[in-house]
Amino acid sequence: MSIPRTTSVIFDLDGTLVDSEPNYWEAGRRLLAEYGVTDYDWERHSRFIGIGTRETLEILRGEYGIEASVETLLAGKNRHYLALARTATEVFPQMRAFVELLHAAGVPLAVASGSSRAAIEAVLAATGLDTLITTTVSAEEVPRGKPEPDVFLAAARLLGSAPADCVVVEDAAPGAAAAHAAGMRCIAVPYEEATAADPAFARADLLYAGGQSAFTAEGAYAWLRSR
Repeated sequence: MSIPRTTSVIFDLDGTLVDSEPNYWEAGRRLLAEYGVTDYDWERHSRFIGIGTRETLEILRGEYGIEASVETLLAGKNRHYLALARTATEVFPQMRAFVELLHAAGVPLAVASGSSRAAIEAVLAATGLDTLITTTVSAEEVPRGKPEPDVFLAAARLLGSAPADCVVVEDAAPGAAAAHAAGMRCIAVPYEEATAADPAFARADLLYAGGQSAFTAEGAYAWLRSR
């Protein structure tokens, strides 16, 4: 049995395809240190996993009373992140295998991410995924970031696919909520296993509660073939 011809797959990038969260935390830590903030630890960062960079910086700007504009903070964080992303981004092995299976089967693929376009392009190029996934959408290019559905709906339009024919692969609850709001099916692979009980994941069509350690390319591919 082959995958239905109308099926398209839309991947989140950070924490789903690649383990970029450590780089985002370090970029945020370096940025905030420039403004005298020295207590931005992983626990604080983890609150924002799955939320767009702009939205994250808007919250942090308010919490720490930073006077710089969000645009200035965004440019600074992107500068730090790009320096890290070009040299230290790892693709989750089973996710790479999944992308390769889908690409070989001719399934239309896209990345829809809360990251900037520059960050998306840098990560895909550094990891070689740019040869397999050529359609990308950044949250910078839509009115609202996740958990709103805008970025996924934009990706579906670029692929020429109806939302009901799209399957989203996500690691974060806001992304799973966005997929549901878009009327798309969702394969959820929580980046942090402790979040697997989040109500947004309960609506996923396929949930790997154990995260990346539980996910297998063959298993996800077989699930798609059975739809």
